[in-house]
Amino acid sequence: MRRHDLRGIVTPDGAVLSVHTWAHPDLAPDSPTLVLAHGWAVNHESWLPVVDALADQPVRVVAWDQRGHGRSTIGLRRSEIASVSVEHTGRDLDVVLRAVVPAASPVVLAGHSMGGMTVMALAEQRPDLFGSRVRAALLVGTASSGVALGDRVGEAAVMRLAARGMPLPPGGNGRIRALVGNLFGEHADPAAVETARAQVASTKPTTFGAFYGALLVTDQRAGFAALEKVRVGIVAGRLDPLMPVGRARALRVALPHATFTELPTAGHMLPWEATDVVADEVRELLADLEARRATA
Repeated sequence: MRRHDLRGIVTPDGAVLSVHTWAHPDLAPDSPTLVLAHGWAVNHESWLPVVDALADQPVRVVAWDQRGHGRSTIGLRRSEIASVSVEHTGRDLDVVLRAVVPAASPVVLAGHSMGGMTVMALAEQRPDLFGSRVRAALLVGTASSGVALGDRVGEAAVMRLAARGMPLPPGGNGRIRALVGNLFGEHADPAAVETARAQVASTKPTTFGAFYGALLVTDQRAGFAALEKVRVGIVAGRLDPLMPVGRARALRVALPHATFTELPTAGHMLPWEATDVVADEVRELLADLEARRATA
């Protein structure tokens, strides 16, 4: 697949999004598009192992750096950054769909961690898209509500300071590096762990802190009604310390038509540590989409 980079897509509130697409040169405009939303404190490159695994598929792939992450700007004044929310990311996803996905292309959405919440936020904000333009969704290592990111004393206070532009306390960066390593399950590839650490280390402290607060209060259950209109897959790691598997099981209860895959030795960083499983889930959604189109 040929990669194309677009770094000037502007949201209504002024965020500039860095968007990236992959497609075979002869791909038809009505071929399906897979849109990938990444998680908190990493960037679109966290999906690259899955993109590479799907290189043989007749599909257009779109990924972007969530606002404030990677090369995307946050689009808010310094005094407003602490108020950023998952709702912002849902609206950004709508902007990405309108900006780069051909009108004739059916869409499969996939979101990891905060990216899964982004998909659910879009479902609440634009239910008209689901069952029409959006045909399927894959929710990976995510939750709709009830997120608890850590119980360490003072952690939330430190994150509030970071969201306001204050430096992390001494040793803060080291603790973050250790945290990233702990997000992987058993048999983690050391190279993948280092890649994840590098992405997190490159995330601005203001973004890190602001979205920490956003995740603690997010509630995307209002998006379930729209998700009931499309095929849904859920993938979770049983050893996930950030989005415990119980939250994924709650998604399964709320969306009983969804397929559910629980990986007993995997943690949170599933695009890296369970690449083949995630890619196979995407293939199944694409195959189902094509079968439905063939009989329509």
